[in-house]
Amino acid sequence: MAAGTDNAHAGLPGLAEAQREQALARWQVLRAHLEDGSPLVRVAAERDVPERTLRRWLASYRAGGLAALARRPRADKGTRRMPHDLQLLIEGLALRRPPPTIATVHRQAAEVARAQGWPVPGYAAVYDVVTSIDPAMATLAHEGSKRYKEVFDLVHRREAAKPNQIWQADHTLLDLWVITPSGRPDRPWLTLIEDDHSRAVAGYAVNLGAPSALTTALAFRQAIWRKPWPGWHVCGIPDAFHVDHGSDFTSVHLEQVMADLRTRAYFSLPGLPPLTGQPQRSA
Repeated sequence: MAAGTDNAHAGLPGLAEAQREQALARWQVLRAHLEDGSPLVRVAAERDVPERTLRRWLASYRAGGLAALARRPRADKGTRRMPHDLQLLIEGLALRRPPPTIATVHRQAAEVARAQGWPVPGYAAVYDVVTSIDPAMATLAHEGSKRYKEVFDLVHRREAAKPNQIWQADHTLLDLWVITPSGRPDRPWLTLIEDDHSRAVAGYAVNLGAPSALTTALAFRQAIWRKPWPGWHVCGIPDAFHVDHGSDFTSVHLEQVMADLRTRAYFSLPGLPPLTGQPQRSA
């Protein structure tokens, strides 16, 4: 499996965290068009974004990846950040059924902000919060668990037809004990990324302590890059990445990286076992 990943996401490290979050929010708006082929006219109507703006974002993404969707910092950007409670309020308003327009969410959030003595958010700030909501969460809230499973669990629940089409990742607590630097015994965790077609291990990480976004990101990075060992030539960029819905897998950092690599992520329904695994092949 070949990998042309030298410049896959070179632009992301140069962005500030706020810029990366903004770029990811814009990509999430484009996601229905990029991954499901939904017409931009429909996306514009559903996400309350002008079609002209979507076409500009799409051209930027195709030319420069996720980093190209970030806007350069404004010289007059505000110094006050949105209160966390106000952000949660906006997300809660946006996740109601039936889904309200962003204009409705902005109007209601502004009324509550005035009553609570919070800074009144502008439309752009509310738009950024609403469009950064995980599409999986929005589907679950607006259309229910049945539709969620159809879109995010069952769409690609099949065996891959070629290498790098589907990768899967999971954590396992190893059945062995090691002595930590502090001199205490502990069991390490193994983070494993497997190519669904070949069943070859594309990347892994072994760490003490509970799994985290960092250990998963390190394993994913090793998986996509060429290995220094001649006998281990598994590498590349997957079309789809199947993971569970743990906080370490659904971290913003991982979502940004996968969006920039044009890799589609599938998360299992919270509280239910993953539906993406394949039965073991007999020897």
